[in-house]
Amino acid sequence: MLLDPNFDRTVVLVVDHTPEGAFGLVLNRPTDLPVAGVLPGWSLLATAPAVVHVGGPVESESGWALARVRHPDHPGFAPVLGSVGLLDLELDPLELGDEVEALRLYAGYSGWGPGQLDAELAQDAWIVVDAWPDDPFLTVSSELWPRILARQGGHLARLSMFPPDPSLN
Repeated sequence: MLLDPNFDRTVVLVVDHTPEGAFGLVLNRPTDLPVAGVLPGWSLLATAPAVVHVGGPVESESGWALARVRHPDHPGFAPVLGSVGLLDLELDPLELGDEVEALRLYAGYSGWGPGQLDAELAQDAWIVVDAWPDDPFLTVSSELWPRILARQGGHLARLSMFPPDPSLN
């Protein structure tokens, strides 16, 4: 079991996992910080609610854009899950036009050193399931964790209804 509070009931989209380490973004930790206050040009493309999300505890000053695009071969786009992937924030958002169908901005990321994520997976510290392309863009981020578990069925569906603090139940 993973006891790090940074990952309590989080949904992490693993973007890259190699022998050198792993990189991912926490999908369900919105902040109150509007995208317009940080990167105003991107606010028109940001999916509602247009707030910055916490991508993880590493390098919280770094910025990441996760987008669903119409053409995954678009320059400045690195696919992760079909038409969902990382979009280069150096691009001019005004020039993207209708290319971006959905967009979330993240501060920081989740990172693991060589073998670290593999060791955590071997300890069953994570529940690993397939992502759906709409997962990162759910309007109410707090519903993402239980929604993903519920669609798995069985004991994971039951876990989706488990209260954060069972002693208060």
